[in-house]
Amino acid sequence: MKIGLSSYSLSRAIASGQLGILEAIDWIANAGGEHMEVVPGGAWDIHVPGLPAKLVARAKEAGIDLSSYTIGANFIQPDADARAKEVARLKSEVDIAGELGVKFMRYDAGYRPIPEATVENFEKDLPVVADCCREVAAYAAKYGITCSVENHGYHFQNCERVHRLVDMVGLPNYRTTLDVGNFLCADGDPVASVKTNIGIASFIHFKDFFLRTAGNPPIGEGWSRTKAGHYLRATVIGHGSVELVPIVKIIKESGYDGYVSIEFEGKEDCLWACKVGLDNAKQLFAEA
Repeated sequence: MKIGLSSYSLSRAIASGQLGILEAIDWIANAGGEHMEVVPGGAWDIHVPGLPAKLVARAKEAGIDLSSYTIGANFIQPDADARAKEVARLKSEVDIAGELGVKFMRYDAGYRPIPEATVENFEKDLPVVADCCREVAAYAAKYGITCSVENHGYHFQNCERVHRLVDMVGLPNYRTTLDVGNFLCADGDPVASVKTNIGIASFIHFKDFFLRTAGNPPIGEGWSRTKAGHYLRATVIGHGSVELVPIVKIIKESGYDGYVSIEFEGKEDCLWACKVGLDNAKQLFAEA
């Protein structure tokens, strides 16, 4: 098992100019991380010619892995032509993952706003989305890449919906990026949800949230809402409400031996938070 960071966790430092994406690799290595999950966007563009090769070389110099290529996607489109265009775009992104030499790639399945993330719409969307995910994963197989859906975006977020999508795609190289905190966004219990989905996980996001119920709302800004109207705010690993001790035990007892990627998106200083989060995650896994 290797514990590291999503480059997204350092996005504010990259946007401010404190770090470039190449320097982020060095920072992760110096902080004790064992891999970097490559998440383009914001202040840097993976599509700059030659950049994937530079990332590969820098990671090799730093002595850490490039673990996964993580990008957005949405196969819930207005018509078949739009879906085909999105599938073609994703295949071109698979080619970039091949340049990076990663063996894991996460792309989203589909989004709907909370009022539309209903059971009825899920049943309607599932076969179409599964067809698209299957086509991209089949293309990725030539690179030896395992693709995944994350429990992300309300519509494909609770453990049962994620499991149904993975089952319907039905390919050995299509799994889930299991985010231990994101189940809260759809009002799922993280411990029970991790236990349900760990068997189909190819990659793990490690995250923590503060949670306040709808009946005990927080004061001030910075909070997001769950599907049921509760309040969440991302924070440092080990500082929030997610029950990480039993979750880590479930992960270890499952035999999972892949990458664990810290995804920090809280309000704290990201460099401080990521260093503390790395240290806390290592301690949690060492003591489990």
